[in-house]
Amino acid sequence: MVNPKISHRPTICYRPIQPSDLEILEQLHSDVFPIRYESEFFQNVVNGRDIVSWAAVDRSRPNGQSDELIGFVTARIVLAKDSEIADLLRYDSSKVDQTLVYILTLGVVDAYRNLGIATALIREVIKYASSIPACRAVYLHVISYNNPAIHLYKKMSFNCVRRLHGFYLINGQHYDSYLFVYYVNGGRSPCSP
Repeated sequence: MVNPKISHRPTICYRPIQPSDLEILEQLHSDVFPIRYESEFFQNVVNGRDIVSWAAVDRSRPNGQSDELIGFVTARIVLAKDSEIADLLRYDSSKVDQTLVYILTLGVVDAYRNLGIATALIREVIKYASSIPACRAVYLHVISYNNPAIHLYKKMSFNCVRRLHGFYLINGQHYDSYLFVYYVNGGRSPCSP
């Protein structure tokens, strides 16, 4: 794993997550999230089954670690009409193929935080969503106490559109979630002019 402090100037590159990333991806999720993910989730990520993903790697890392994940984002395409935010979109309901991109997970190793890696990973998702003509928005949930993530999404012009009480159940305790949306390709809130 990564040392607590990086002692070199990193050369960050981005690429799709690959089957060879499975073990480190599972470890990073375990390190970053209080929620445990099923092995099927990781298999779907590394094999690109219904999940798109990007990895951040530091090409300047020594000892054969130059392709080891230091950050990741995973996302899924969902139909707009079937999503939990259908009421938050102004879209043409006669076009049943309209989609959204839902960010499932995002994380960066501690030693590499505050270097713009999470921002770059989110930009990859936004660029991907924008390249799909039928896509209207990127959306995600953030646990209410994750202030760095909340700040990041607001800085990136995501709109906080809803607070969901008791959304997460972690170790027997309920936590609220904020729902953030970033509109693309002419997608917009039903309250927009």
